[in-house]
Amino acid sequence: MISVLIAEDMHLVRGAMVALLSIEQDITVVGEVGHGDDVVPSCLACRPDIALIDIGLPGTDGLAAAAELHRRLPACKTVILTGLATPAALRRALDAGVRGFVVKDTPAGQLAECLRRVAAGERVIDPELAVAALNARRNPLTTRELEVLKVAAEGAPVSEIADRLFLSGGTVRNYLARILVKIGARTRVEAVTIAREAGWLWPDDAREIGLIRYRDVN
Repeated sequence: MISVLIAEDMHLVRGAMVALLSIEQDITVVGEVGHGDDVVPSCLACRPDIALIDIGLPGTDGLAAAAELHRRLPACKTVILTGLATPAALRRALDAGVRGFVVKDTPAGQLAECLRRVAAGERVIDPELAVAALNARRNPLTTRELEVLKVAAEGAPVSEIADRLFLSGGTVRNYLARILVKIGARTRVEAVTIAREAGWLWPDDAREIGLIRYRDVN
């Protein structure tokens, strides 16, 4: 019997998954949570074989929860649920030790089969998405340039960016100019959009994760 914990903040969606998976004779749902902060404690308590985790949980986001669970309870395999599969999200999921990556509109039978394959030791990822992740554009920005762009993404003017990062205004302008050239953007707003879509800038608010859309830059 495969034991599963479901982490999904939408009650109707979570209830539907519990009902659908409970029909399967070889799968049992042993726990359910609606907040990212509860994923690891609940898994430590009920020790499921698999944690099925929504990527955009409130509190600790799904990928951060999966990474922490991988460290603290490596015997529990993780499968990420997402409303929008993107190469950026997949790369971060793989870095977090995730064993499966599925979209929320996956038919119930396919989801159950994914859980069975993950329980058997396989890694289950859509082949086309895996190829897209491998071919996705690599980050050309330095750590400092990412720091500048992250503050700029909040709408901060040059003076505020300079104050927060302990830089001069001229240095910030130079960084921003280099960022635009490296990314191939015309404006700061466009640079932020490109960086987020590519996964170089990750939203602080987990609710924004599902809004990231992949842009083919090839």
